Amino acid sequence: MTSSNSSPLTIRDFRPEDAEAVAAAHRAGREHLVLSAETLLWLNGRPSPEEHFRTFVAELDGRVVGAVRCGVVLGTSVAGVGYANGSVLPGFRRRGAATALLAAAERHLVGHGVTELHTWMDDEPASVAFATARGYRLGRTMQFAGRDLALPLPPAPVRPPGVELRPAADWAADPHPVFLVEADAILDEPGSEVPMDALEYEDWLRDDWNRPDRDLALSVVAVVDGRPAAFSMAQTDGVDRYWSAFTACHREFRGRGLTKLAKLESLRLAAAAGYRHAYTSNDTTNGPMLAINAWLGYERCAAERKGIKRLGRPSEQGA
Repeated sequence: MTSSNSSPLTIRDFRPEDAEAVAAAHRAGREHLVLSAETLLWLNGRPSPEEHFRTFVAELDGRVVGAVRCGVVLGTSVAGVGYANGSVLPGFRRRGAATALLAAAERHLVGHGVTELHTWMDDEPASVAFATARGYRLGRTMQFAGRDLALPLPPAPVRPPGVELRPAADWAADPHPVFLVEADAILDEPGSEVPMDALEYEDWLRDDWNRPDRDLALSVVAVVDGRPAAFSMAQTDGVDRYWSAFTACHREFRGRGLTKLAKLESLRLAAAAGYRHAYTSNDTTNGPMLAINAWLGYERCAAERKGIKRLGRPSEQGA
């Protein structure tokens, strides 16, 4: 592929030596996104026979300037749903890289039966216009928020009787009880366009629990009478950034303040471990979690918008 400029534009598969550059493109202008080069290497090295995960890289002027990560959405009973999320370094935009990356992802996923593609874009005019011009309709909005972990955290609420707060590392040998909390909680996660009603334990182990940036010592599980009931999972960059990956409560135990307790304790542990910047995200319709995050001291710092596109058969995509 070539752009309209004299320098050639190349779209190719990810190579291990691309990890640092791809991570830099992902984070450029988005300090709220926590993604390490180590995690990118892991994502591209793990087996994904059903997800068909793939990363395409864009080269311009002899350097990696962007990438798109794409695959089939797992954990849902709805067939044919895929995702593609990418970014390009600000100084190399408007030269065809983003268009070519997204087109490569679409062709790849159509070849694996995807008929509906979901992507996230920065919720700002240029990104929204880019997506709509390429056939994506606009969906829900996701809010990002951050806080300085050097600032004091609020005092812990009174813990209900029978409730313990324990590190997720306590379930390292057998995380299935923690999985049961997530599998139940995501059934009514606010804002989801696709029901996550078919989460498989082995997929969850491979894609979530075993992530190299998942910090099980900073992730906190709220236990009620010996049974995991809620959790706040943490991911880090190993330096100074902490990401609240997912905070959830089994529906049987809601209304007891367990997610607030777990998330506060996870932040306390992160601050004690030397992490400085904490980030989280929520669907803008998720009032309860937005309220918890405001109480924890998070302040809105960015937003993303979902884009959804119907894809045709491979022949219609030029594959």
